[in-house]
Amino acid sequence: MSLRSSLRMEAVLAVTLALAIAGVRGDSLTVLQAPEFLSFQKGDWPLSGEKIPDLVALTMGFSVEEDLSWPGLQAGPLFQRPRANVLVVVRGVDSLDLPQSVASYPLENPVPFTLDSVAETVHSMFAEYTPVVLQLAPSEERLYMLGKANAVFEDLPVTLQQIRARLSQDGSVLTSFPLNSLSRNAEADLLFLSEVQVLHDITALLQRHRHLAKDNSPDLYSLELSGLEELGRLYGKDSPQYRDATSILASVLQKFGEDMYRLYGNSAAVEVVTVKTFEAPLTRKSRSILESKQISNPGSPYNLAYKYNFEYAVIFNIVLWLMIVLVLAVIAIAYNLWNMDPAGSYVVRKIRAAISDGEQKEQPALTPCSSTAKEEERKRSKKAASTAALIPEDEVSGSAAAAAAGAIAPNRRANCGS
Repeated sequence: MSLRSSLRMEAVLAVTLALAIAGVRGDSLTVLQAPEFLSFQKGDWPLSGEKIPDLVALTMGFSVEEDLSWPGLQAGPLFQRPRANVLVVVRGVDSLDLPQSVASYPLENPVPFTLDSVAETVHSMFAEYTPVVLQLAPSEERLYMLGKANAVFEDLPVTLQQIRARLSQDGSVLTSFPLNSLSRNAEADLLFLSEVQVLHDITALLQRHRHLAKDNSPDLYSLELSGLEELGRLYGKDSPQYRDATSILASVLQKFGEDMYRLYGNSAAVEVVTVKTFEAPLTRKSRSILESKQISNPGSPYNLAYKYNFEYAVIFNIVLWLMIVLVLAVIAIAYNLWNMDPAGSYVVRKIRAAISDGEQKEQPALTPCSSTAKEEERKRSKKAASTAALIPEDEVSGSAAAAAAGAIAPNRRANCGS
C-alpha cells in the first residue's frame, strides 16, 4: 500500500470517527439563563435524558429520591430558590446557535421525559398559592396543555383553528421577522409558526399580569416544540425552509429566555434541550396535573399521606444545627458569667461608694468653735502648770485655779457665741 493510499485511509477514518462522535454527542442541554445563586459549572459532562426532571427539581430547591452525581450543578444556598424554571425541548435538531448562554452540556440517552413529578411537588407544597404550572406538548391538536396552569393562560391558542386565527390577528409573530422560504399556508410551516407564537404569547401574558411573577410560589414551564422536526421530515435537513426555521427559532429562544429572566426579576432558570429524535415515542395521558393521586396507603380509603415526605432530611438538618448553635450559645454565656470579675462590675462599685459615704457621715466634723476650745484648753493647762510651780504649796491653790478657770470660760463662751 502506497503512502498516499494510507494517508487517504487515515483521513477517511478520522472523518468517520468525527461524524460518529458528533452523532453520539449531538444532543445537548443548554442553560440560557440562571440566577447568580445557581452555580452551573462549564464543562463537557454528559447528562442522561432521564435525569433532566431531577435536575429541574434540584434547581427549584426540591429534594429527589436519588442523588444526582453530576458535577455540572453545584450546591447553592439552602434558603434561596428560583422564582421560575422554564424548560424548552426542541425536537428535530441536535444543537442551536445560542451564543448568549450560561453553559452547555452533551445529552446522552435521550429518552422521553416529563416534569409531572416536579409539577405535583409544586402544587402540593404551594397549594395555598396560585403557582403557574404550564406544560405544552405536541399532540393531534398540535399543542396540548397539560394540567391547569392559571386562568390567564387559558386563552393560549392550542388547536389548529385557534392558531390560524391568532396568526391573522394584530401583534402576531408574522410581522416580527421575515418568513423567507416559510409559508403561512403550509401545515408544517403553520405548526412551526404556532409554536413560535405560543412563546411570544406567554411573555406577553406575563407582562400584562406581572403579579403572577411576583408571588411567593415558584412557577414551572415545560414546553416541547416539534415544528422543526416536521419541517426536517417534510423538506429535509438541507432545505432552505429548515435552515430558515432553525435560525428563526434560535433568535426567538434567545429573546424568550431574556424576557422570562427579566420578568421574574433575574430569578428564573431557562434551559433548552435539543434532541434530534427520542429513542422511544412519548405517550401522554390526558389528565389534570391537580388530579388526586393516592400514593401512600393503597388499602386505605382515606388517602392518608406518609408520616414524612422527601423533605424530612432538610428539616432534620435545620432543626439539628439550630439546636447545636443554641446549646453552644448557652454554654458560652454560662462560662462567661461564671468567670466574670466582680471587682469591675458597675453595681459593686456603686455599693462600695455608698458604704464609704456612710462611714464619712458618722465621723464628727471639726468646727471652728471646737478647734478654738481645744486650743484654749491646751493654753489653760500650760498656765495652770506654771502657776502651780511659782505659788508655794501652803497657799490655797484651789481658789486661784478656780478663779483662773472662771475667767477663761466666759471668754471662750463669748468667742463661740460670736
